[in-house]
Amino acid sequence: MRTYITLQLHPDGATFSEVAELLEGLGFKPVKGYYDFVYEWDRRATVKDSLWFADKICNALRGKKVFFRIETIE
Repeated sequence: MRTYITLQLHPDGATFSEVAELLEGLGFKPVKGYYDFVYEWDRRATVKDSLWFADKICNALRGKKVFFRIETIE
């Protein structure tokens, strides 16, 4: 399974490199194309797992003025 994230940054918030460092600390890897980063699960994620991970992302980006959208697919 994979969780993809797309970002929208505010000019008065964190820089893209700061956000990238935070996301890479959570296990995300940068990708080219429609999405900005991908997280590769080492197992099949449940809905509960996805919600837990979304909360971790929210906490990591809190106060950075970043909007994001995640999508978890098999």
